[in-house]
Amino acid sequence: MIPPAFDYHAPANLPDALALLARFGDEAKILSGGQSLLPLLKLRFARPAHVVDIGRIAGLDYLKEEGGFLRIGALVREADLEASPLIQSRYPILADTVAVIADPIVRNLATVAGNLAHGDPANDHPATMLALGAEVVVTGPKGTRTVPVAKFFTGVFTTALQPSEVLTEIRVPTPPPSSGGAYVKLERKVGDFATAGAAAYLVLAAGLIERAGVGLTNAGPVPIKATDAEQYLVGKKPDEAVFAEASRRAAAATSPTADRRGAVDYKKEMARVLVARALQAAAARAGGK
Repeated sequence: MIPPAFDYHAPANLPDALALLARFGDEAKILSGGQSLLPLLKLRFARPAHVVDIGRIAGLDYLKEEGGFLRIGALVREADLEASPLIQSRYPILADTVAVIADPIVRNLATVAGNLAHGDPANDHPATMLALGAEVVVTGPKGTRTVPVAKFFTGVFTTALQPSEVLTEIRVPTPPPSSGGAYVKLERKVGDFATAGAAAYLVLAAGLIERAGVGLTNAGPVPIKATDAEQYLVGKKPDEAVFAEASRRAAAATSPTADRRGAVDYKKEMARVLVARALQAAAARAGGK
């Protein structure tokens, strides 16, 4: 289908973009990579009067470690993560995640920040960011504010972003020694949205789990942080029995809906299986494998 008519704006800098958002309010939508917005426009599920394209703004495409965080700028593409030696060596859970997002054409255009800002519970990055304990930097007319990813997703396709704000940075804590994470996904075909997906992150100390993070994809109306499973894991040995119980608790936190990808019971069971696999892979990486 052809999108409805809208006015297109291409601000040269962030202050100009914020001014446009403040001026047009709910009538405006931000375009960065466009891989989520453009399909909605074509299907006429979204009908903004104004599209504000931030893709030409310089200085928002950085990917670096600084101040105890991996800092991902608003215009970092999925392909940038995929090709980064830093991500491959230090953040394999992010490498896992980006590798199963759509296809190379989409990954060349889509931005990591846009993946979060879209607020789709079927997107892959939210679960990983929840497991990692990431936070986002939001910039608006009153300056910047930092929002933990655990508080960022507020409803279906709804986030803590206000109409006048832009998600300008994602911050992932740099990994301590003896830590590891993994993301696993079940999909009907390559590039599809997940039937279910699971992210796990573990920090080990003296043979025990010191810190744990578990996130779930497409398992409810918002990306799910399995806090009961995380709390259960802390202080225990990273073994099969512990992971089995943690995965059971994680699955119990899900509330999927039945669709062409499966029934509710099937999706909950797949969430359980995938959490166990992600925990096993995370533990292996934390142990240096």
